[in-house]
Amino acid sequence: MGQQEVYDFLCKNKGRWFTSRQISEKLKVSIGSVTMSLKKLRKTNLIKYRNTGKRNTYQYTVGRR
Repeated sequence: MGQQEVYDFLCKNKGRWFTSRQISEKLKVSIGSVTMSLKKLRKTNLIKYRNTGKRNTYQYTVGRR
């Protein structure tokens, strides 16, 4: 499981926001691997993210910031 699978998932669901936990459940992979992939994707600016207001919880979608 890598960044490409997470990015592909977000592309297929363009316009919707997901937490890392939701992504891991949909892709049936560990939360740790999804979190690491999202962390790397955030550096590329291929995905957008926002804080949900809960402690260290972010939502992600595809697109530029």
